[in-house]
Amino acid sequence: MNLFRLIGDLSHLASIFILVHKITTTRSCRGLSFKTQAVYFAVFLSRYLDLFFRYVSAYNSIMKIFFIASSGYILYLMKFKYRRIPRRPSIILGLIFNYQFSFSEILWSFSIFLESVAILPQLFMLQRTGEAETITTHYLAALGVYRAFYIPNWIYRYFSEGVVDPIAVVAGIVQTGLYLDFFYVYFTKVLQGEKFELPA
Repeated sequence: MNLFRLIGDLSHLASIFILVHKITTTRSCRGLSFKTQAVYFAVFLSRYLDLFFRYVSAYNSIMKIFFIASSGYILYLMKFKYRRIPRRPSIILGLIFNYQFSFSEILWSFSIFLESVAILPQLFMLQRTGEAETITTHYLAALGVYRAFYIPNWIYRYFSEGVVDPIAVVAGIVQTGLYLDFFYVYFTKVLQGEKFELPA
């Protein structure tokens, strides 16, 4: 495993811990999109189903189990404990763009395309309200850093292993692009100690 993937994975873990901390300490899901979390659960469930028939490493298996379990836990917190999706295009892309026409491969492709747009409901919610709590913005920033670090990971893998995954690269660039506007406001406001507010 290379450093870029490790940093990306650690950022992803941080985003989950920040989100769970936010929900449990405030005892509220205010400002969070349930749809985004449901889409992430579908992403991890469909991508990591190979956990039962393909072993890569202990690290890989532990991460897969953690992502599925933590996503399910977040949904539980949002829907039941602290109560208050654009899937069809991803299914079609998964059926058309895959490397083998097998169930697990189609699920993997579906999860890649679905993850690339999973953040949209949360971003639409931010756009609608125009503001967000600081802890929510830190969660989104950690999630964006996770995805952004996969770009140098792909470059590193290309030069060190000769591996290029066009499906993951295209979907990852789309996903990272969706974060650009958010990151601009995050860096110019939140990191300067101001409240996250979208420009009017």
